[in-house]
Amino acid sequence: MGKCFSFASSIDSCYRYSFERAGLKSITTNLGEGTTMHCWAPKNNKQNKPNLVLLHGIGANAMWQWDYFISPLIPKFNVYVPDLVFFGESYTTRSERTESFQAQCVMKMMEKLGVKKMSVCGVSYGGFVAYSMTAQFADAIEKLVLVCSGICLEEKDMEDGMFKVSNLDDAADILLPQTPAKLKELLKFAFYKPNKFVPSCFLQDFIQVLCAEHREERKQLIQALHKDRKLANLPKINQNTLIIWGEHDQIFPTELAHRLKRHIGDSAKLVFIKKAGHALNIEKPKAMYKEMKAFLLNADVKPQSNGNTK
Repeated sequence: MGKCFSFASSIDSCYRYSFERAGLKSITTNLGEGTTMHCWAPKNNKQNKPNLVLLHGIGANAMWQWDYFISPLIPKFNVYVPDLVFFGESYTTRSERTESFQAQCVMKMMEKLGVKKMSVCGVSYGGFVAYSMTAQFADAIEKLVLVCSGICLEEKDMEDGMFKVSNLDDAADILLPQTPAKLKELLKFAFYKPNKFVPSCFLQDFIQVLCAEHREERKQLIQALHKDRKLANLPKINQNTLIIWGEHDQIFPTELAHRLKRHIGDSAKLVFIKKAGHALNIEKPKAMYKEMKAFLLNADVKPQSNGNTK
C-alpha cells in the first residue's frame, strides 16, 4: 500500500520552496566532534548589507517559524536561519544540552560561513540561545532581539506558581506533544485565539512529521534551561536590545519580560503586542516585523526605556 498523503510534509516542502525562491540555500556544516548544523544562508552574501541570524523556538523546524519574515528581511539583510541542535537537520552525539552549547554551535557555524559580525533575533528558546551568544561573543553581536523568551526565569518560579504547569514533566508533555490532545493543549497555551477546529488527523500528521524525532533530547534541552537557574547567575550584556512580548503570553508570563528589561537596563526597550500570546511570530507577524525592522535598521542609538503596549 502506498504512503498516505501528509499535509505537514507538503507544507514543509512549500516552506522549503519559499526559502529557496527568496534567495536562500540549504547548507549543512560539520562542526566536528560529532556535531552537524543545518542553516539556510544567502546564495549571494552582499558585503554592503548587515548580517542577521534568526533563531527558532521549541517546536517545528526553523522554516515553520520564520517563513513570513524571510522575503521582507532579505532585501535589507544577509539572512541566516539555522536549525538548532536536535531540530531539522542539526544533530550532535555530544552530551551537552545547555543554551550555552547551542550558542557555541551557532557561532562556530557562522565562523565557518565567514560571518564575523551579526545581529541576532531569537524566539522563545531561540532567545535563550541568542542571549547566550551575546554574553559569550559580545564583539560579534551588534544588536539583539528577544521575542517572548523567559531568559530571566528562575528554578524557584515554577514552585512559586508562576507557570500554568507545576513541573517540568508536564511542561515537556505540552511543549513536545505526542498526541493530538496534547497538541491542542499547546495551541491553547501558545495562542491568544487558537484555532479550535483543526482536525485531529492533521494534528497527528504534524506530530509524526515534526515532533517525533529527538523528543528525548529536546526534553533534555528544556530541563537544562530550568535546572539550578538563578537570575543572579545570568550574565549582563550591553548590546542594544529589543524585547517583544505578547501581552497574553501563557507560557512565559509578562513578569518575565519586565524582569528581563530590568536586568539588561537602559540599553533595552520592551514592547508588548496586544491580542497576542506566546506564538507571536505566527499570530502577529506583521506587528512583530514592524518592531524588528524599526529597531534593526535604526542607527546605533540607545533605545528608550518605555515598555509601551502596541
